[in-house]
Amino acid sequence: MKKLICIILSLNIIFLCASCNGLNSSEKSKNKNIGKEISENSYLTESGEKSQSNQNNGKSSESLDIGDKNKSEKINNTGSKTSESKKSNVTASVIPKKDKYKTDPVPSGKPKPTEPQDVSINEKKSYTCTLLIECKTILNNMDKLKKGKEGLVKNGIIFKTATVKFYENESVFDLLKRVCRENKIHMEFTNTPIYNSAYIEGINNLYEFDCGSGSGWMYSVNGWFPNYGCSRYMLKPGDKVEWHYTCDLGKDINGSEALG
Repeated sequence: MKKLICIILSLNIIFLCASCNGLNSSEKSKNKNIGKEISENSYLTESGEKSQSNQNNGKSSESLDIGDKNKSEKINNTGSKTSESKKSNVTASVIPKKDKYKTDPVPSGKPKPTEPQDVSINEKKSYTCTLLIECKTILNNMDKLKKGKEGLVKNGIIFKTATVKFYENESVFDLLKRVCRENKIHMEFTNTPIYNSAYIEGINNLYEFDCGSGSGWMYSVNGWFPNYGCSRYMLKPGDKVEWHYTCDLGKDINGSEALG
């Protein structure tokens, strides 16, 4: 009887131990699974953050590329503008600008034109200069001269060099008009608003085209043929004024540069 009781107790003890070991194994397994889940979740979170970070880096990289592109475009645009500016400057230097009265730039050191409407003649102040009116070139081109005008040429001198008076702010045109009137020399002119000056058509009944297609009147001051009209040249004391008749657009009197 006692042996039977001992056997039963021993079996119970073994059963209880086995149950405890089973519980421990189950808990360990659960803990292991929980740890694994935690580890996996942790990895996913870390991976997600890394992935997000990579995406953000990608955006930053794209933004930088756009910025560089914009900078590049700005540099290119600036470069092209600079190039265009240089080109325009070169063009401007190659092609001189005319003034509003179609006049090319005056050579350095030569008097610039003065607009007659901007000045008033002051007859209280007078000065002197010299004046010559001649047509000697016709003598070498008599075969071209219109018939009936041979007697007008004579020796080629219409008004020999003389010292004449002029008033303050008078132009070469004002001087010619007054001297011709005082000496009863025929002179005809027309006003040309586009050039803001009078144009001399004829002196002593010798007109433009009377001695060929390139003939007409030109003036010089101190040996220079101005590239603007006689109404725009203001006289100075001591000036040497000359009117020449040309038969070849100024080439025969060294004045072709004035005609461009």
